[in-house]
Amino acid sequence: MIENLPPCPKCSCEYTYEMNALVVCPECGHEWVPAEGGAQDGAGSGERVVKDAVGNVLSDGDSVTVVKALKVKGSPSGIKAGTKVRNIRLTDGVDGHDIDCRIEGFGAMQLKSSVVKKA
Repeated sequence: MIENLPPCPKCSCEYTYEMNALVVCPECGHEWVPAEGGAQDGAGSGERVVKDAVGNVLSDGDSVTVVKALKVKGSPSGIKAGTKVRNIRLTDGVDGHDIDCRIEGFGAMQLKSSVVKKA
């Protein structure tokens, strides 16, 4: 239970209350998770944080290493674990594929951040 509840981020009402894991504003009806709001304020407005398989924060231009073997459609051999990928770009991809890169021997493709680690 939080002793000092934060005011509503929508209408600045001070009379917020807890309901299970949410904080609720009685005036405007807005519901939010208090830890989520604090994490966004500290990380910057609207900036998305992408982490690799071991929890390191990734950024554009980083080099990463693939941590597990990956199958590639249309290729008889996949990408082996330990393959280095240089100069990645972070994107809002489809199905969690948030890294755009070029892998030698395969060409341009998208990877999930959960299968790479920062080199």
